[in-house]
Amino acid sequence: QVQLVESGGGLVQAGGSLRLSCAASGSIFSINTMGWYRQAPGKQRELVAAITSVGRTNYADSVKGRFTISRDNAKNTGYLQMNSLKPEDTAVYYCNAVIRTRSDYELATDFWGQGTQVTVSS
Repeated sequence: QVQLVESGGGLVQAGGSLRLSCAASGSIFSINTMGWYRQAPGKQRELVAAITSVGRTNYADSVKGRFTISRDNAKNTGYLQMNSLKPEDTAVYYCNAVIRTRSDYELATDFWGQGTQVTVSS
């Protein structure tokens, strides 16, 4: 069994910063891509940023230059540093990871965290 646990969300004023963490635990053989998605009320879930196992990153245009995704492979943990936050960044942020488990390392499976609320006040 694999779990992703997010932390670091909260309420912040516009222009402020938050750092989200996503810790993966369980029977993990390897983690491929890790990503952060967000879903605002009434909107579809969208990709915010992703990082491959070798550190290649991509970002949504709306967060480029403000958000930074990173990961610590030794700790099976991903991070999203969010700076210059705007009210439109308000959403539930979800961690996603493509993981090969020890019981079936030939199969890569999507896992999701429970989500963490980020609220940016104007």
